[in-house]
Amino acid sequence: MSLIAPRRKTRELMVGNVGIGGHNPIRVQSMATADTRNPAATLAQIQDLADVGCEIVRVAVLDRKAAAALPEIIPYSPVPLIADIHFEHTLALKALEAGIHGLRLNPGNIRKEEDVREVVELAKKKRVPIRIGVNFGSVAPMTEEFVDEMAQKNASQIELRAEWLVRSALGHIKILEDLDFYDTKVSLKAFELPVLIESYRRFAALDNDYPLHVGVTEAGTPRAGSVRSAAGIGTILALGIGDTIRVSLTTDPKEEVFVGYEILKSLELRQKGPIMIACPTCGRVQVDLFKLANDVDKVLEKVNEPIRVAVMGCIVNGPGEAKDADVGIAAGAGKGIIFRKGKIVKNVLEEDMLEELTREIYQVIEDRKNGIFDEPDDPISAYKPTIPLVQV
Repeated sequence: MSLIAPRRKTRELMVGNVGIGGHNPIRVQSMATADTRNPAATLAQIQDLADVGCEIVRVAVLDRKAAAALPEIIPYSPVPLIADIHFEHTLALKALEAGIHGLRLNPGNIRKEEDVREVVELAKKKRVPIRIGVNFGSVAPMTEEFVDEMAQKNASQIELRAEWLVRSALGHIKILEDLDFYDTKVSLKAFELPVLIESYRRFAALDNDYPLHVGVTEAGTPRAGSVRSAAGIGTILALGIGDTIRVSLTTDPKEEVFVGYEILKSLELRQKGPIMIACPTCGRVQVDLFKLANDVDKVLEKVNEPIRVAVMGCIVNGPGEAKDADVGIAAGAGKGIIFRKGKIVKNVLEEDMLEELTREIYQVIEDRKNGIFDEPDDPISAYKPTIPLVQV
């Protein structure tokens, strides 16, 4: 029995030509950090993100000059774009007229009802979805009535904050529903993981099928932020919740895409490119395993096929510990062995390890294309199939 919960059933929304929700895979997106008012720089970054597998890119539309630049960006983008807009409804109108594929907009933050209606009518006409995104750090202050209500339920601080996030989102959703607009996806972000997870859990339990965008807001720098994002996003996805994700890191957004796919691969929810298995090293290791693992990692950066590659530091235990790997190497003193699915296929000298492993990686890929698959060395590992050949 899988420990990953069945995925919550949601409606399908189309952001350009990319489907979200429904039977679509969990999508990975990011946000451009380039100034949208500079079309060339923005397009260059969008292309960089697309090259590493980003499927949807959000761009900030902070003023009229940024909105005016959109016609020079949208038609040339390799992936669908979402306009990030706050408060000013005319920016949303300009983005829609320019052909934007999605809006990130909270209708409750637009002051006039007629302005909201104008945006919604145009979005409906152009069949552009709207993401309602509530962040705990920027929602309206809790009302006294709400605090009293939750106190009567003996709610914890986590439950209090999570419920307020959910109700804030529902308030924005109602504005759209009252205007007969349902092409909506929702995010409920927080920095504190218990609040984040409880918010998504509560919203997913409601009677609706809106797709959910999952992320940890202001997760931080690459090292700490990746851990926080993996713990938060990974837990929510393991609950069967989530249709699209964005890892928010204070670094080059390409790293966000990498971490996003690693989270999905770790939960075996989606596969993009290789997975490397490497032991943490110990006193038995007699080679520079750190260097070997890093060198193999660089080789795998150029591999797009789904393949598991193991780099182990012990000849005695290596093949057995990594028997699920499609191909791997176990190093010893001055030599090593290369194995497939736990079966030893050749012995190599230390100076030839990287070259021989690289050759075997590409041979496995070629064999697969020709319909040749390695069987595991024993029936225990046979229950876990090799990663399916699905390109994303």
